[in-house]
Amino acid sequence: MLDVQFGQASDPGKIRTNNEDAMGSFIPASRHEARSHGFLFAVADGVGGMDLGELASATAISVLIQEFAQTQAGSLLMGLLPRLVQHANAAVHDCTLAPEYRGKKMATTLVACAMRYDQAVVSHIGDSRCYLVRNGQARQVTQDHTWVNEQRKMGLISASEVAGSESRHVLTRSLGPEMFVSPDTAALTLMAGDVLVLCTDGLHDEMNERTISSIVSQNKDASEIATELVARGVEIDGNDNTTAQVIRVRAVEQMGMYRGRPYRLPS
Repeated sequence: MLDVQFGQASDPGKIRTNNEDAMGSFIPASRHEARSHGFLFAVADGVGGMDLGELASATAISVLIQEFAQTQAGSLLMGLLPRLVQHANAAVHDCTLAPEYRGKKMATTLVACAMRYDQAVVSHIGDSRCYLVRNGQARQVTQDHTWVNEQRKMGLISASEVAGSESRHVLTRSLGPEMFVSPDTAALTLMAGDVLVLCTDGLHDEMNERTISSIVSQNKDASEIATELVARGVEIDGNDNTTAQVIRVRAVEQMGMYRGRPYRLPS
């Protein structure tokens, strides 16, 4: 069956006194729950410059994890995860309508990864990222919802110009400001030895894919890897909150699908 090792770390950085990043996870309590629900990992980054970024990120993570735990057994992750992201968005948006927060603005990014059998589904809004590290090579699974990345995809600016742009953190999508959001969702087939990294921009702004893969590929516990990633990001710059979740896949359960139902493939 699917077996993962998990670690996470977060640091407010050298400048900020509060941490607007949030992270959460659902770890199944039994083999049965691993097959009926699976695992869920999520990272959020409250948008700086708004009133309640810390509340926005914490609310999004809390709703996502709670609703994943309560969902119907065997739900297809590809349809479930973006629906839960929408629920998280509604919860953050509703916070702005509460009397105590009336007139205040809040928003957050979110990247979430649900895993079951040999599949991972990644859904995200904003510029928090997911990387897949396989055979010592890191690949960015998500694409930032930022103004400069949209310009890059249209060929108007280069990748190097994106990295140096003062507008690189201007988001085109985030959780909270609108009643509805449109997350990007992708499915991955997992292999034993894969490592998934979920992180905020405080991490990926400071290190490229080669550095991430070098740290992640060490023969260390996932918690040590997460701590080292965050510490390196803060050491390089430290002007932002920095968060990382590291999920190492130790074994998978290969399954096929027939009419929406999983079945075990012959070994």
